[in-house]
Amino acid sequence: MKDYGFGADLGGTTVKLGLFRTSGELLEKWEIPTALADGGRHILPDIAAAIREKMADKGLGEEDVQGIGIGVPGAVRPDGVVDRCVNLGWGVVDVKGELSAITGVRVEVANDANIAALGEAWMGAGKGFRDLVMVTLGTGVGGGIVLDGKIRNGAHGAAGEMGHIRVDETETETCNCGNQGCLEQYASATGVVRMARRALAKAGQSSRMASVDPLTAKDVFDLAKDGDPLALSVVRDVCGRLGAAIATVCDVVDPEVVLIGGGVSRAGQIILDELQEGFHKGVFHACRNTEIRLASLGNDAGIYGGVRLVLD
Repeated sequence: MKDYGFGADLGGTTVKLGLFRTSGELLEKWEIPTALADGGRHILPDIAAAIREKMADKGLGEEDVQGIGIGVPGAVRPDGVVDRCVNLGWGVVDVKGELSAITGVRVEVANDANIAALGEAWMGAGKGFRDLVMVTLGTGVGGGIVLDGKIRNGAHGAAGEMGHIRVDETETETCNCGNQGCLEQYASATGVVRMARRALAKAGQSSRMASVDPLTAKDVFDLAKDGDPLALSVVRDVCGRLGAAIATVCDVVDPEVVLIGGGVSRAGQIILDELQEGFHKGVFHACRNTEIRLASLGNDAGIYGGVRLVLD
């Protein structure tokens, strides 16, 4: 019986790995460094070696493992081929074929944000919902769409790229994607700091943000919670744009629930409170009661989603 599965969440610094029972029980989790040297060509062999070592340690053979599900930070084609992961140094890489050949077990691949959404839908804050959207607020802004319990990757592997919804047509600075006014420029960790510095430069009022160096998104949210007027205005601006973007997504997808995850989401309830005005101002009336809540699996969402991917 194939009672076990592995989840892998490939990031620019570390690869998070998890050994699971197919019931969803997490047995063990660990990390390995992401080997970025030589154009990232050692990444997949390193992942395979870590998994094979764990299989040997636990006395598992290929016949015991349902598969490996892996999330990668880039667009994934239906055949498991990744078309450019800039942060890894990858061009076109057949992740599914190469990792399966090295490990001897089945491999499924999806975008990392989509994998996280699937994990939350399976064992996290989205459990019990068949149709959900997840927005991840981290160094960038990502997203995943799960409809009828399945990840939606899109024709080009780019479904759920909510960070590049345009929320400000007057923006003059350029996003990493090459456009201007993307949500990622405001609601990511770097975007929050950028907006705070912009506000400080324009402000005719003092703020405790000015004395924090280096200033982080957490600092901005903490000061807003503590009543700093300028920090609060930044948070309201950022969350207002986030709410407007979520409204746009809901108008198109009509999910049962929207989950907010990623490192910035640790700010907690203030995000949910402050995005409501932007959301309700822009959302179609039929979607007005869509629930918006915080994700619950944290950094483990990707490995949970990876295992779920190979169970489908």
